[in-house]
Amino acid sequence: MTEYGRGSGSQPWHPDDPLYGDQGYSGQQQHPQQSQQPQYGHGQQQYGWDPSQGGQPQGGQQQYGQQGGGAYGGQGEYYGGPDGYQQQPQHPQQPHGQQGHQQPQPPQQQAHQTQQQPQHQGYQPQQEWSEPDEEKISLFDDLPPTTGRPGERDGEAAAEDEDDEPREERSRSRDRRGKGKKPKKNKRRSGTACLVVAVVLLGVVGGGGYLAYDYWQTHFGAAPDFAGEGTGEARVEIPKDSSLTKMGQVLQQAGVVKSVGAFTEAAGKSPKGKAIQAGTYTLRKGMSGAAAVEMMTNAANFLTIAEGRRAVQIYGAIDEKLGLTAGTTQDVAKNQVKNLGLPEWANTDPKIKDPLEGFLYPSQYSAGKGTKPETILKQMVARAKENYAKQDLEGKARELGLKSPLQLITVASLVNAEGMTHDDFRKMSRVIYNRLKPTNIETNGKLEFDSTYNYVKNQSKLDLSPKQIRALDHPYNTYFYKGLPPGPIGNPGEPALKAAMDPEPGDWYYFVSIKEKTTFTKNLQEHQKLVDEFNKSRKS
Repeated sequence: MTEYGRGSGSQPWHPDDPLYGDQGYSGQQQHPQQSQQPQYGHGQQQYGWDPSQGGQPQGGQQQYGQQGGGAYGGQGEYYGGPDGYQQQPQHPQQPHGQQGHQQPQPPQQQAHQTQQQPQHQGYQPQQEWSEPDEEKISLFDDLPPTTGRPGERDGEAAAEDEDDEPREERSRSRDRRGKGKKPKKNKRRSGTACLVVAVVLLGVVGGGGYLAYDYWQTHFGAAPDFAGEGTGEARVEIPKDSSLTKMGQVLQQAGVVKSVGAFTEAAGKSPKGKAIQAGTYTLRKGMSGAAAVEMMTNAANFLTIAEGRRAVQIYGAIDEKLGLTAGTTQDVAKNQVKNLGLPEWANTDPKIKDPLEGFLYPSQYSAGKGTKPETILKQMVARAKENYAKQDLEGKARELGLKSPLQLITVASLVNAEGMTHDDFRKMSRVIYNRLKPTNIETNGKLEFDSTYNYVKNQSKLDLSPKQIRALDHPYNTYFYKGLPPGPIGNPGEPALKAAMDPEPGDWYYFVSIKEKTTFTKNLQEHQKLVDEFNKSRKS
């Protein structure tokens, strides 16, 4: 057993050194001239005596350490274990003339005696209690801090744990054993701890099981799927260049299929699965993946509109697809134009030939048996508004010197009609804006596009008589009137619209298309050479 403050072996007692044997934890001696009353760590008690008053120290000097141990200076020492006190059976030799050895007493008795003794000069009791650290308690016990005296818990006597054994006897018993009884844990708190552990374990096991099931379903299980052909109606829009996964996401969000996997698996098994195109589809809700793929790949259920088609051409295609009398859809368009969902800026000029021109967006549409013409027309107008809304048509129109978004759609329709390929579109757009300038002396502000004359005549001819073209007085004839026609001459696609919004820089005024190749020139002389070359190629 380690002795704090002692060297090896016994040393005689010095009368002038009442603190002999209590040099502190570090083992260095403290001299009376440095401190008449040594200071101890937190939780220690000391009962001192004043050598100038004579007599023996009262109750010895008692020290309580952090581990619950105590040391009695003077004639005897006590060393404590974690829970109690153990007497050190070592009796240093008393010097001659001193009183006999005083048996140290347990802390409880010393405190009792101290309270009975009258205080006198030099005796300064310090009533700081510090109980020894008890055995570490589990985190689940969550015991509140002790509020009573040492040996009590929660203000209740500890006699429940130790029956009726006197406090002094319990203290001595702990001294003899070197370790006191372990305090009983609260059974209710222990039960709570078990319940908490059980809940945590159940959560861990349940969560792990769910993750394992989800992993198995995702990688090896069949995708969730509806059964049957579905009911009702659901219109979906498949964006351009969509993958099968993207298509499945669109269908799932619309409630057509139950999962993306149900659709992609069915499309992978179908010979036509990879041929599904972008467009507008009218399907059913709650369809199986296989039923959705079948409906989307059956050509009999759809109508495809190409870029740049005129409204009259689209009306005829709808009549043919639905098996209706020629002219039926055109009459519906004329009579129900206000109910088809056109934007407010669509019909701004009374000279417009067809208000739906430019708003029958080119795409693929559902047109199965029993579909009504107005249903298809509404789908087309809705698709056009959706795509136009993604562009700042009004801002771009002002930037390019146009009066309205409708004029921007009109430029796009001219680009789509005159350009041979998408590569021509931006240069063709620049030719239009150059000819619309007030400073244009090449064509004197006229566009002079054959496509506008053909639109009025509802034809597509190349061999046109210049004299005949210039003689036609019609608002859409750009050989007769300056500027743009009152409205679009077709239904442009997205590439033509983007070209109209972003023309390629240049000073071209003329162009000639020979064998699907368009050549652009800056003046009439260069242009005439190309015209002559074009005429020769046609004769040969």
